[in-house]
Amino acid sequence: MTELFSPLGSPRPASPRISPIEELTPELQEIMGGGINSPAGTPLNIFGTIAHHPKVLKRFMNFAGLFLNKGLLPAREREIVILRVGWNCQSVYEFGQHTIIGQRVGLALSEIDALTKKFDADTWSDRDAALIAMADDLCSDNCVSEATWKLLTADWKEDELIELVMVAGTYRLVSGFLNTMGVELDADTPGWPE
Repeated sequence: MTELFSPLGSPRPASPRISPIEELTPELQEIMGGGINSPAGTPLNIFGTIAHHPKVLKRFMNFAGLFLNKGLLPAREREIVILRVGWNCQSVYEFGQHTIIGQRVGLALSEIDALTKKFDADTWSDRDAALIAMADDLCSDNCVSEATWKLLTADWKEDELIELVMVAGTYRLVSGFLNTMGVELDADTPGWPE
């Protein structure tokens, strides 16, 4: 198996280590519902891979689904955090899926592209810059710095701050899972920006 190089150090598998399931059992159909399918009508590769462990899939859907469907954060800001975490973790699958979601919730392709570049606070609003700095802090040191925390607390309430950090941590975990398992991009999902 050929591995892809990551600038973070560990090579990424070039093919799935665990292939997504192809047929859904009644239990998996109930867990997945109808809203997480690829254009081909099969489960997205992430869910098809996690489906090998239905108990984990069920709880993951509830936990991560909270952030995407019932969270407190504005969707655009949430996607800035997820995309930056995906980039920092070099998870092309995470970045590709959230490129689609990010565009859907108002991020321009130029903004999505900028999330793959060295951080430049001058190209972002103060509020967006704080979110990017938070994602960078957590991915580099597992702690939001005092300077970044001060910026965040100027705009976000305590419950929102908790959710921001949980979103970043959750998608860092997801990125590590996707990278480790070699989950392949779904059809019609973009990779890295050009």
